[in-house]
Amino acid sequence: MRVLIIEDNLDIAANVGDYLELLGHSADYASDGVMGLNLAVANDYDAIVLDINLPRLQGFDVCRKLKEEHQVWTPILMLTARDSLADKVEGFEVGALDYLVKPFELKELEIRLRVLATRSDAQASNVLTVGDITLNLKQYHAERAGAEMKLHLASLKILEKLMRSAPNVVTRQDLEYLLWADHPPSSDPLRSHMYELRKEIDKGRTGKMLRTVRGVGFVLSELSESDEGIV
Repeated sequence: MRVLIIEDNLDIAANVGDYLELLGHSADYASDGVMGLNLAVANDYDAIVLDINLPRLQGFDVCRKLKEEHQVWTPILMLTARDSLADKVEGFEVGALDYLVKPFELKELEIRLRVLATRSDAQASNVLTVGDITLNLKQYHAERAGAEMKLHLASLKILEKLMRSAPNVVTRQDLEYLLWADHPPSSDPLRSHMYELRKEIDKGRTGKMLRTVRGVGFVLSELSESDEGIV
């Protein structure tokens, strides 16, 4: 899993992060609500651990903004010392899927996060569609306008990411993390994967669905308008 920990107690954040990484997961940190909100919007996580009493922006407000303003549906576990029924009810009402009271066992936290991430994956559609492109996630079979696109596994993973994010831009950093986590190769193999994907998606067509946003990343869109900086 890739987990975002939004927690202003640095000792707790470090303990949680170290434990998750010991089990093979990866963790990002934010020590206040605004930083956590920005990271959650900019990156893809399998789960978020969210404290309530945070500087700059309270955890309830972070959760509410993620759902209502940014349409970010990453499963959230609230980890807090506030154990009243009213606090728990508010946490679930603003969009949290789980609630764990401090003090807590690290093993229980990790199990709860895995359950949230698995539940989120199971609820995802098995068939993605953007314009006339379809991707069957069970068979990893991709088509455009009924014609099969012959793609290697890495390019299929990139296509899935682009389709889930469409029409938003996906950064190069997110694609590199998707393929190689924290250990990207020193060369630039992403370029060849994007070339293969672009060739299969747009070959012989005047309208280009896969476009590059210079200095940022890539976007898959059925829209054909040409914006400055997008090719």
